Amino acid sequence: MKYRLPLFIGIILTFIFINGCSAKINNSVTFTNLSQGNVIVNFRGEAITVTPGNSVIVQEIPKGTYNYDTNYSIPANAISGSSQGAVSGNLIISAGTKILILYSSTLIDGAYILIATISSSDNQGAPTGP
Repeated sequence: MKYRLPLFIGIILTFIFINGCSAKINNSVTFTNLSQGNVIVNFRGEAITVTPGNSVIVQEIPKGTYNYDTNYSIPANAISGSSQGAVSGNLIISAGTKILILYSSTLIDGAYILIATISSSDNQGAPTGP
């Protein structure tokens, strides 16, 4: 009878420890292409092609800093092309990080412009205090 409570507490603590130590990495980067042409992202040693109107999700990325770079195809009705925004850079992955890189485009007087924006679930600002 006197061993029942310590045994019960031991079982509960073991259960909490096992469930709290998950081996699954819950980090992801999503590349979404809303532009008029194909986007090819060089990320973690892979060329990831994202066709217009589609997304590609890269999951289970270990913690660390990774660089990426973007190439794109110019539509047939464009004369020239350029890019703006977050078409390349470094991604800092921490525990539970979710990043979205969103590609869009515009065509002005035959000039195709690819625009990339980025958002992250991590706090990117410096802490503020009194």
